[in-house]
Amino acid sequence: MSVSHWQADGSQPVRDVDFLVVGAGLVGCTAAYFAAQGGRDVVITDQADIALGASGRNAGFMITGLDTYYHRAIERYGHDVTRQAWALSQETHRIWHDFAERGNVRLDRCGSLLLAESAAERDELRTAIDAMHADNLPAIYHDSDPLRRGYLAAIEQPDDCAVHPVALTRAIFAASGAELIANNELYHIAQADDGAVLVYTRRFIFRAAHVLLCTNAYSPRIHPYFVGKVTPTRAQVFVTEPLAEPLLKPCGYSDYGYMYYRMTFDNRFLIGGGRHQHKSAEDDTTEDRINDAVQATLTEYCRRYFPEIFDADGTPRISRRWAGIMGFTPDGLPLVGRLPDMPRVGFAVGFTGHGLALGAGTAKRAVAHLLDDADAGFLNAERLADR
Repeated sequence: MSVSHWQADGSQPVRDVDFLVVGAGLVGCTAAYFAAQGGRDVVITDQADIALGASGRNAGFMITGLDTYYHRAIERYGHDVTRQAWALSQETHRIWHDFAERGNVRLDRCGSLLLAESAAERDELRTAIDAMHADNLPAIYHDSDPLRRGYLAAIEQPDDCAVHPVALTRAIFAASGAELIANNELYHIAQADDGAVLVYTRRFIFRAAHVLLCTNAYSPRIHPYFVGKVTPTRAQVFVTEPLAEPLLKPCGYSDYGYMYYRMTFDNRFLIGGGRHQHKSAEDDTTEDRINDAVQATLTEYCRRYFPEIFDADGTPRISRRWAGIMGFTPDGLPLVGRLPDMPRVGFAVGFTGHGLALGAGTAKRAVAHLLDDADAGFLNAERLADR
């Protein structure tokens, strides 16, 4: 971010820190936990507070895998990387489950349905399930609509879950034992001559032995390295008033993953998506206001597939609308690495809307990469070196 001459007067106290995590979302709090497990004294700082960014604005889907059909992932990334990504997602979910159990966080093992809205999408599902079964992945194909709402087919992943993402983030933070310094914008990072990292924030100038950026969509504001590698992208959601009956049990998503929906734990219907129909407005923005056109797309989708949310006069029973900012990478995979000019500044960013699928495992690898020079594997950001 930028800061004025009047604001950055250098009067903040200097504070020595062993391991500084920037970003108090799911990934940042998980990274803090693993750094603390490695014997580090950890401080987390955030421009806002715990889970006030994308971690607290998502739908709470714990979906295994990547953000594309399995066979398409193999075509794009190769078979080996696709299998590694699936394993990383399974590892992430094991970590989330452990934190949820320890923190008494509600987690619904409801499974997920990837639903086809068209014949072409149904054909994609058939090809995808063949590829998944060839790799012995736990998935079930339905040649009709399990929801009986007008979809044409579905892939069911029975191990997937729904969670309260803010409660999960808070539980992870509590388990980390880290100190939190909230409401503390970062405006500059520099390498000191003695090897320490100077992190200039509103409240402190930190002298840190190591820094891990878990800033996702906001990373380009912090360092130019991320420009072209992480693009902020807005997502839109709304939730209804509590309904008399649940409209579905599993997490559902369709239209090639661009629409997604679930029941909340207090029996509200939540739906998000519609971004691909309004890309010029939703891409490359950190403004988290709602977009009326996208919200109208969500409403009309419900009119077709979930008419129960409307009153007799056609008014939707919506209690809240919101937006969140995701961090997209050019190839759809997260980024782990170090800043080229600052070897003690690492990062785990760019989750392309799938932080609950890959975030915990990525955070663990990022900590090991920064502290122990462990191989980041397919997450290594050097794959985008030419950008």
